[in-house]
Amino acid sequence: MTKDEMYQKLADAVVDMDEDLVRELSEQAVAEGIDAFEAIDAGLSAGMERAGKLFEEEEYFVPELLMCADAMNAGVEILKPHIQSAQTGQKHKIVIGVIEGDTHDIGKNLVKLMLETSGFEVIDLGRDVPARNFVEEAVAQGAEMIMVSSLMTTTMDAMADVVTELDARGLRGKIKYAVGGGPVSQGFADKIGADGYSKNAADAVRLCQRLLK
Repeated sequence: MTKDEMYQKLADAVVDMDEDLVRELSEQAVAEGIDAFEAIDAGLSAGMERAGKLFEEEEYFVPELLMCADAMNAGVEILKPHIQSAQTGQKHKIVIGVIEGDTHDIGKNLVKLMLETSGFEVIDLGRDVPARNFVEEAVAQGAEMIMVSSLMTTTMDAMADVVTELDARGLRGKIKYAVGGGPVSQGFADKIGADGYSKNAADAVRLCQRLLK
């Protein structure tokens, strides 16, 4: 089959939550010498983006989204070792996590996966992370960007504290800051002074590529 047909089949298999088919197609892609990075980007990630849209439209719910993510992960594990280092180049470091008071990390985990498959180095601080910790870890790791998510309106205000921490250390602008999550919007990001906002995992990759180019 052609490359485009392979990418389409990979994407469809992710949307269909068919982990076995994703594995089979990924192994076939490797055997046929299809570019592994493109297979992840145009195949698996594209499928996950479609699944995310189905989730937004309430056709898929959390269990379906997790099964799609499992299928994508299965393909990534097969394809990732075959990505040529020249394609990813020097990796940009990004610190990621869920803000203090919030333990919802499905979205954050999807963003992390998409970023890693797109060639970024991701330092994951997990859930319920104080604003200060994001900045301290970014400084310690030499990261160029911080990404913070929240799924609860009650914890959103704490996302502004990251900007306060960056200001206090004179790092505003030197370390980029992006936010995301269910209740978060571009308007909120603008209000707190964040450098960017992404509505889903695929959008987060494009945002990082734009801010760190």
